[in-house]
Amino acid sequence: QVQLVESGGGLVQAGGSLRLSCAASGRTFSNYVMGWFRQAPGKEREFVAAISWSGASTRYTDSVKGRFTISSDNAKNTVYLQMNSLKPEDTAVYYCNVGWTHGSIATMRGLLGSWGQGTQVTVSS
Repeated sequence: QVQLVESGGGLVQAGGSLRLSCAASGRTFSNYVMGWFRQAPGKEREFVAAISWSGASTRYTDSVKGRFTISSDNAKNTVYLQMNSLKPEDTAVYYCNVGWTHGSIATMRGLLGSWGQGTQVTVSS
């Protein structure tokens, strides 16, 4: 099982920026896809962004395109989410997880990791 630890959340004003980090451990990684997800109060967890092992392929949900950037450091088994131009509707607990394909990340099926505690992002208006 893969263990995941998210960090970097906080309180920020609308228009501000935050950089989230997710450190993965517990198994040898290769040829996987890592993703970020979020869950707002009273809503279901949703896909936010994903990146392939090589970094060559990234995907984003429409609402964050052009504002969020996902990146990774394979040597550290860490994935990042740079969030710019934050909006109040981005307020949520952000989680990361890992899968074998972009499809598994987008659908949150067949994920390889245990959900961590997440990191709270609060955007004030």
